[in-house]
Amino acid sequence: MAPVTPPLPDDAPAEVLDRAGAEPRRPAADPALGIPVAATAQDRRTHRIVTVGDSLTHGFQSAAIYNTDLSYGAIIARELGWADRFRFPRYPGLGGLPLNIEFLLRELELRFGPSFSPLEVPLAALRARSLMNDIEEYWERGPGAVVPNVTGFNHALAVFAWDLYDARNDTFASCREFAADPTNNLLIPLVDNAPSRAALRVYPHGDPEVEAMTLLDVAEALGDDGGIETLVVWLGANNVLGSVLRLELVWSQDDGFQDPARKGEYTVWDPAHFRIEYDELVDRIERIDARTVILCTIPHVTIPPATRGLYDKPAGSAYFPYYARPWVTADRFDPDGDKHLTAGQACAIDYAIDLYNEHIEEAVRTARAAGRDWYLCDIAGVLDRLAHRRYAHDPAARPSWWTPYPLPGALATVRPEPDTRFLTADGRGGRATGGLFSLDGVHPTTIAYGIVAQEIVQVMEQAGVTFRTPTGAVRPGPITIDFDRLIRRDTLLTVPPQNIDSTLGVIGFLDETLDVFSQLIRGRM
Repeated sequence: MAPVTPPLPDDAPAEVLDRAGAEPRRPAADPALGIPVAATAQDRRTHRIVTVGDSLTHGFQSAAIYNTDLSYGAIIARELGWADRFRFPRYPGLGGLPLNIEFLLRELELRFGPSFSPLEVPLAALRARSLMNDIEEYWERGPGAVVPNVTGFNHALAVFAWDLYDARNDTFASCREFAADPTNNLLIPLVDNAPSRAALRVYPHGDPEVEAMTLLDVAEALGDDGGIETLVVWLGANNVLGSVLRLELVWSQDDGFQDPARKGEYTVWDPAHFRIEYDELVDRIERIDARTVILCTIPHVTIPPATRGLYDKPAGSAYFPYYARPWVTADRFDPDGDKHLTAGQACAIDYAIDLYNEHIEEAVRTARAAGRDWYLCDIAGVLDRLAHRRYAHDPAARPSWWTPYPLPGALATVRPEPDTRFLTADGRGGRATGGLFSLDGVHPTTIAYGIVAQEIVQVMEQAGVTFRTPTGAVRPGPITIDFDRLIRRDTLLTVPPQNIDSTLGVIGFLDETLDVFSQLIRGRM
């Protein structure tokens, strides 16, 4: 049966409009796309894994970068027996940068208990603002403002909120200049220029030549220093994520999509513009000495619970009539007053992402046809198969290719089963719903980063990568991520804050008056 799709907005690019009524893109079943490549020599490379990306590679959770030892790259390095040599940035202090919602919730829970009355909301808001002020002071003028000495090149080369242009052009020098003049905003104390501040801990510095290097220049330098065994590149999500963070659809324009002074105006890249930028990225990747390259697809950003689908979906449709903030309920929603996306806008965004991913797939196909050992890791397809409200809970909306995603390893026995709904507590110290997305509703929890790592590991095994123990012994396949360890480390899964609903009300109040939510995740660039 043909999918039921809503009318698309008239201002959508022609190739998006041409997809009207089409099924979502079918995920690639074979990372090699059915194209054989002659086996490459399995010589030892100095750098076993290097990751390049944005927040999803950085390890961002709950609106902050802090647990970078639990990024998917760090998880894979551990399975390679290479954890002690995998270099990554660290962000200690007050829950990370810019504002850790879990850290905030636990602080409020200590002071007010698992819930607070309407009369306590102003007191909770004042405490939240005081904590935000302390965090801003720490990162802008306190110990967090001191850039640590980074002598060697990191293997984790990612900065949250960066798009395709930023990854190709921003440097330590440009980030230092951008972060140099913080404001002391008394009304909304959020860390200014947080992505640039985070980037200063990713790059080495001290030498002008080094400070002029981009993320891809650093990856190339690692390739020149003994070679890279596996290079994972996951970029492009921030060329569309603004649509759900700002709840508006603004297509990129020819005269501004590569202008750093103007590109922030846009929330979704025209697929033609995305292809131009991605091709420039591919040109840079080809210069890096990596035996195996893995490109990851971009998830459909309308699935994560940063937006809440409101009212009933029409029969057979994947889309709710409206998408608003996660704390907005149907009985309180006002389409004339509340920020939102319509079903047609959400569908157009997803069609644009399908076009992006078709181009990423084509980049892998072209590389393999030229004899390069490149692979596709279709993370978009994984999220589609996990989508609870869109497909798992609505069989009539499922595409013809859809099958449920089996949770790997120890995750299969976790109850309640982790899903893509917004995390909620059960009032008894446990979790009621969610578990795959952190408290910002966009970024994965620790176990979900483990799922990403497992998918990439499977591609690496197909590429012939050898996994070893820390002592150097070869591990027999198939390789399974240590999900028992990740479950123990995932505090949102095992001991979630019980005041989630109450604190969301506080964040909702701040967002409605000061537009806090989108600024938290985008880092007030």
